[in-house]
Amino acid sequence: MSPRPIHTLVDAERHPIEEPAYVDRCRLQLHRDGALVLQGFARPETIELIVTQSAQLESGAFYAGTTHNVYLTASDPDFPGEHPFNRQVASSKGLIADDEVPSDSPLRDIYGDASFRSFLCGVLGIERIHPYADDLSSINVHFAVAGMELGWHFDNSSFAVTMLLQAAEAGAHFEYVPAVRDADAGDMAFDRVASVLDGKEPAHRLDFAPGDLVMFRGRDAMHRVTPTDGDTTRMLVVFAYNAEPGVALSESALTTFYGRTG
Repeated sequence: MSPRPIHTLVDAERHPIEEPAYVDRCRLQLHRDGALVLQGFARPETIELIVTQSAQLESGAFYAGTTHNVYLTASDPDFPGEHPFNRQVASSKGLIADDEVPSDSPLRDIYGDASFRSFLCGVLGIERIHPYADDLSSINVHFAVAGMELGWHFDNSSFAVTMLLQAAEAGAHFEYVPAVRDADAGDMAFDRVASVLDGKEPAHRLDFAPGDLVMFRGRDAMHRVTPTDGDTTRMLVVFAYNAEPGVALSESALTTFYGRTG
């Protein structure tokens, strides 16, 4: 089956991703705010098909719950347990990996489209992007049933590209605190991390609806997704790219995220 043209899947009139002026506006907003929400990026019929396909796979998703620190690293015994580096938060989700996404899914057409990738590069200010070299990590669909959440954390990657597919009835709010640290300078920002964890520092809320494309720089911004409420499963797709070719997750990371290595 030939890939669907991108303009049949996304609202190209509202989001002219091939126009340099539009790319420039998006890049400036992402640089200014650290987050960019493109409302109504995917057409309603595109989202409807993706949700229908994904719902059929939900029962077979890999569900996992874990605790972790905000840096997504192992604890350090040189620090006390209550130190910000060692404080644990909870995260849980269900996930289907790239090799489980149907071959005829619009997600594959969007992910692989040359103009979409060129748009992302222009907004992010990088030359090119590449899929993961492993078979699991490039396109992931996340499921969050009632009570599931993502605890406060920093991302290891410099950018994230996601799209909400189905909203929860309530809860599941994306909250973030910008510029908590400077990872490139090696700043761990222990005092501010503790302040966020203790609820002493107010968080911003990023609102988005099904079909909205979200680009977020989470390496220096602490962020979380609050617990899902209600009977409707929250569904979200992560389009994962790398700035360099040949990048694959380690076997331990694959096992943690997907419950398998292939």
